[in-house]
Amino acid sequence: MGFIAVIDYDMGNLHSACKGLEKAGITPKITDSPDEIAQAAGIVLPGVGSFDPAVQHLRSRHLVDPIKQAIADKKPFLGICLGLQILFDASEEGKEPGLGIIPGKVRRFRSEPNLTIPHMGWNQLDFTQPDLSLWQGLPTNPYVYFVHSYYVDPIDKNVTAATVTHGTQTITAAIAFDNLMAVQFHPEKSSDYGLKILSNFVRLVK
Repeated sequence: MGFIAVIDYDMGNLHSACKGLEKAGITPKITDSPDEIAQAAGIVLPGVGSFDPAVQHLRSRHLVDPIKQAIADKKPFLGICLGLQILFDASEEGKEPGLGIIPGKVRRFRSEPNLTIPHMGWNQLDFTQPDLSLWQGLPTNPYVYFVHSYYVDPIDKNVTAATVTHGTQTITAAIAFDNLMAVQFHPEKSSDYGLKILSNFVRLVK
């Protein structure tokens, strides 16, 4: 099998994402090379931080077209946290246009009495695509680890693969469409269930 490329654009905790993938049985290659992204068998786009700098860094490194091409080529693709959000058209967090791969917008949680923003800590997923390969071997409502103040709001709700509820707000926690998958939570920080999700992704690539 080929390698999994973990895209380096100065916006991710690459170390923990890579450690998770290594535990799942593969040695990933950290890269910002369009050629290596083109050669990879699977792609992981991690991300921590703000929307505008993330998009700017991807553009300045000429990584937008290679990412779009990899998705068009039906390579298994996993976005994590900010790596989910920048796939969308735009964000209330910034002014830059996103990659526009998934139609929709990134929105901020509405404030509510006694609601903590950011949404931070362990929370339960509710699968809306229960047969998705990423979820195989997981219990019905697994706890995973979140850190975010913004969430994705896809126009086509059918791309939503899981939701999570914070206060009274039920939002998209993961999307999946063909080979493209992305999650708002951090599988690399989500203990055994997160490792299982990464293992499922590695198996898809293999």
